[in-house]
Amino acid sequence: MKPEVHPDPRRANEAAAEHLAGLLMRPGARAIMVAAGNTPIDLYRAITLRKLSLSHLQVFALDEYVGVPSEEPRNCGNLLRGAVAAAWGIPRDRFHAISSRTEDAAESVRKHERLIAELGGLDVTVLGLGQNGHLGFNEPGSPPDGDGRLLDLEPISTEANRVWFEGRYAPSQGVTVGLRTILASRSIVLLAFGAHKTAAVRRMVRGPQEASCPASWLQDHPDARVYLDTAAAAGLDRR
Repeated sequence: MKPEVHPDPRRANEAAAEHLAGLLMRPGARAIMVAAGNTPIDLYRAITLRKLSLSHLQVFALDEYVGVPSEEPRNCGNLLRGAVAAAWGIPRDRFHAISSRTEDAAESVRKHERLIAELGGLDVTVLGLGQNGHLGFNEPGSPPDGDGRLLDLEPISTEANRVWFEGRYAPSQGVTVGLRTILASRSIVLLAFGAHKTAAVRRMVRGPQEASCPASWLQDHPDARVYLDTAAAAGLDRR
């Protein structure tokens, strides 16, 4: 893991976009997994502005809220379909979302992971960081060799969901690609901004590797770049 601290989110995103653009255009790159939510949107916009030729990519959503109507614009699949797939010129059949339907979600993510394996694994994964250290919806307690699954969310994640949906929904379940697939990604780009992420960043970067902070499993990844603003990095020492 290589953390980088920047004065503010804008400059962190600029650095992350420069790195991510190179990864996407690297010879042989074909499978990328992307997180939804507020944090990476400016990064995706910066890639769009570069007008790269990315139609060769297969793009996978990282996770999905469960129990929220499939047509909801802020669902992970719908958000990423617009901000990544359409904006980057990805053909519709090369964008892969996960079902938000309770009855379909578990099988949907298993199918997702099978396709990723058939493609030879992920070349790049873009991640955010949960306040409790989760990656995707791999909540505390998730093992590094865990597979994709449907699971109950911690109260702090449910409250974050309520804020994200502006009070219309507060899903308490999520479906996520497992840590086994995430950690096997050849390159990882993680963004974390703001004082509310300070404790999670410290545990991710400096804390022991343990299931209580799933992001800590990234410490030994050979190519994980972590882009932070000064507020998120406030709990780190100068090492």
